[in-house]
Amino acid sequence: MKSRYSIFSLARNALHYHRDWDQAWRSPEPKAQYDVVIVGAGGHGLATAYYLAKEHGITNVAVLEKGWLGGGNTGRNTTVVRSNYLWDESAHLYEHSLKLWEGLSQDLNFNLMFSQRGLLALAHNQHELRELSRRVNAIRLNGIDSELMTVEQVKAFCPILDCSPGKRHPILGASLQRRGGTARHDAVAWGFARAADARGIDIIQNCEVTGFRMASGRVEGVETSRGFIGAGKVGVVVAGHASVLAGMAGLRLPIESHPLQALVTEPVKPVLHTVVMSSAVHVYVSQSDKGELVMGAGIDGYNSYAQRGSEPVVENLLNALIELFPIFSRLKLMRQWGGIVDVCPDASPIIGKTPVAGLYFNCGWGTGGFKATPGSGWVFAHTIAQDRPHRLNEAFTLERFGHGYLVDEHGAAGVAH
Repeated sequence: MKSRYSIFSLARNALHYHRDWDQAWRSPEPKAQYDVVIVGAGGHGLATAYYLAKEHGITNVAVLEKGWLGGGNTGRNTTVVRSNYLWDESAHLYEHSLKLWEGLSQDLNFNLMFSQRGLLALAHNQHELRELSRRVNAIRLNGIDSELMTVEQVKAFCPILDCSPGKRHPILGASLQRRGGTARHDAVAWGFARAADARGIDIIQNCEVTGFRMASGRVEGVETSRGFIGAGKVGVVVAGHASVLAGMAGLRLPIESHPLQALVTEPVKPVLHTVVMSSAVHVYVSQSDKGELVMGAGIDGYNSYAQRGSEPVVENLLNALIELFPIFSRLKLMRQWGGIVDVCPDASPIIGKTPVAGLYFNCGWGTGGFKATPGSGWVFAHTIAQDRPHRLNEAFTLERFGHGYLVDEHGAAGVAH
């Protein structure tokens, strides 16, 4: 009887109370002209619009999204946040982003469920152990927290890891960034959208960009499924589809798009209090606030714009998971999905101007885009507003592929994270 009452009570409350809610952000009709148009309403695009308004006072801005807000990689990633990158240029950019993360819920007045539970990167052989030691020292020289752990310390920090010495891939140590962790991916999109809207930014969904209008080497606006929208400046932040949009402007970017898979298990009680990643067995895993184990591995080897992946990647991922955590072997998988990641030759992003005046691209984040969301938006907003890169992203312009000063972060991006 109590169960029936609860069901009817839930239905009644749903019908009665879940109506006439105030919109979190407006759904305006596009204006004929804006100062800036941002293409892509994912985390990076929304963050760019927000910081254009907050930091530079530019509020006549439209964010255009061909589908629904946050429906691309922002809604398909695995939520890991960290800043422990090797090279100075990467370390400074990701650390700036992490510092923004640490105050972002308060800044946006929206609970992003940011949890600094730490990130543990495992070493399984002597070479990996030496490489981790080198990285930890380099990271600490840049003033970023990082520490090397013995296998005994790893076992104490994460008791459910199988640290048996006779395993095929024994754990010999790890690095730990205690300030790393996770955040709620959709909350990030919603928080930035609400805050941008409150500052007058127009967020226009179901508005696909089909081309660019240019004259005398300068962009004049974008052709869309809802008509032409004029703009003095256009910033493109569309992740895996960056090469498609660049092609519309007559540009060819040095990026490739690949599927990147992830999956979650059924929810269980809290058992994993940190993020664990391993490049040798190729898996990373964390536990969500709902109790699901969230995990992923590397990209699929083929180029594709499909938001799905191949079965061998899932099979290898699960084998790696059970290698590290035998206690997870009986958990049921609940769902699996894929996103589209755009990868540069040096596994670092492109954030800057293009040969077309007034046209800017932010892309090539590969498997590391989510953690950079606020930092990416912050520096891209500066680049658009000032028509020049900030010192934090001046190493990540298109020009580096001409002069050869690449920022090789393949080691940091060895596992999808």
